[in-house]
Amino acid sequence: MTDYTHNPFASTHSLDTNPFDDPSTPTQSPSHAAEAARLEELRQRERDLERREREVNAKAENIRLHGKNNWPPFFPLIFHSIADEIPEASRPLITRLYQLWLVLVLTLIINMVACIFILLSGAEEGGRDLGASIGYLFIIPPVSFLLWYRPIYNGYMKEQSLYYYFYFFFGGFHLLFSLYMIIGVPSTGAAGLIRMIQMFAQHRWAAAVLGVVSTVGWTVQGLGNAYYYRQIYAHHTAAGHTLDKAKTELASHGAKAYFTRG
Repeated sequence: MTDYTHNPFASTHSLDTNPFDDPSTPTQSPSHAAEAARLEELRQRERDLERREREVNAKAENIRLHGKNNWPPFFPLIFHSIADEIPEASRPLITRLYQLWLVLVLTLIINMVACIFILLSGAEEGGRDLGASIGYLFIIPPVSFLLWYRPIYNGYMKEQSLYYYFYFFFGGFHLLFSLYMIIGVPSTGAAGLIRMIQMFAQHRWAAAVLGVVSTVGWTVQGLGNAYYYRQIYAHHTAAGHTLDKAKTELASHGAKAYFTRG
């Protein structure tokens, strides 16, 4: 006999219930989603850096095994090849820095010759100018190459923090030295503005013209280095280089590694 008291809709609850509407199911808030996206971005960045480091190390090892020292040309001590060691996007910048370094060397030569003519003109303290200018010619080129050009060359090659901090410190000092040489205080070995004006006033034309060339050389390489100094600082900031990373790298590799390609 059929039970007419049975409710035919009594079991519809199980059919209408959506398992995805269960209030116990956790939901992801916008802040959690943003945090997850940020972590994934950091992981991707770390993977990219690791891949780049592997590529750079492999390239450096290949050059170490098969490349030969080629710089300086007259007495090769190190391997220097912007085309082989620097990423394509950064080659123009490093090329310009190298050209500015060459302008620095040429300016030092002209500065010394100008100081010879200053001495021959009978200028007071001309002997000191010549002595200091000869010292600059022998000391500044190798020191500047090792302390600011080579570190930033390696910095763009390997993208490690300590290279950049070497460059910022010694490159900044070089900018101050360039300003000092532009001024041309007598007896300091600088055929800059003050010495140039003195030579014009005394009608010492050879010394005066050489002083103009020397001053222009110091100004060109000084302004050029200042311009690229700003560009490099912006790149260093965007790349996430920090002083803490530099300290860690120094502890791991030592300072010697930052003057070589190994």
